[in-house]
Amino acid sequence: MIVGVRKPLAEIQKMVERYDRLLVAGCDTCVAECVSGGRKEVAELAAALTMARRLAGKEVEIREVSVDRQCIHEFLLDVVDAAEPVQAVLSIACGAGVQALAAHLPEIPIFPGLNTLFIGETVERGLWLENCRGCGDCLLGLTGGICPISRCAKSLLNGPCGGARDGMCEINLAREIIPPLPCAWQQIYTRLADLGELDRLLTIAPPKDWSQGDAGGPRRVRREDQMP
Repeated sequence: MIVGVRKPLAEIQKMVERYDRLLVAGCDTCVAECVSGGRKEVAELAAALTMARRLAGKEVEIREVSVDRQCIHEFLLDVVDAAEPVQAVLSIACGAGVQALAAHLPEIPIFPGLNTLFIGETVERGLWLENCRGCGDCLLGLTGGICPISRCAKSLLNGPCGGARDGMCEINLAREIIPPLPCAWQQIYTRLADLGELDRLLTIAPPKDWSQGDAGGPRRVRREDQMP
């Protein structure tokens, strides 16, 4: 899932301060899971903006809408309809959703209410971990299902670096991250040992083909069998 966090209220207020009729649009999938952009968060943000305006002696009309996914055309149509009477839209979807909405509403300013962080996993209540960087050249079959690009602080293709302490990443220990994160290559080793497949580590991974990642600009996937 895509993980994001809401921007500070003061930053959001500044973005939309010139508009008196707003639509706050949420996304009930990824960012709802990380408690940042779902239906509940739409209501909370709308209430906070309304209260802030009133305290400043001003009024604002705020509409609310939340759809299953802002990144899919069919779901976005409900947001487009709800945006008809407003001056601007504040989207608390991920960056992909914000851009999809902007493409559908070329005559209405669209503002992001979230900072999009990473593709990750819900580890436990209130904790999300970056697990995938969308590099376009997946190595998980070689590393026991644990990604060395996103989960190793140094993105080492052939590890470990030798700096881990008690199985914990030296970089995260130095930055005093709480809780400290484990060394990805220690996890890879343990996983492959449990599977009886440590021989995979004898293969030296060649330099990665980073052209499959985002270095070449926006990527596109086209499936001819799915095209109309």
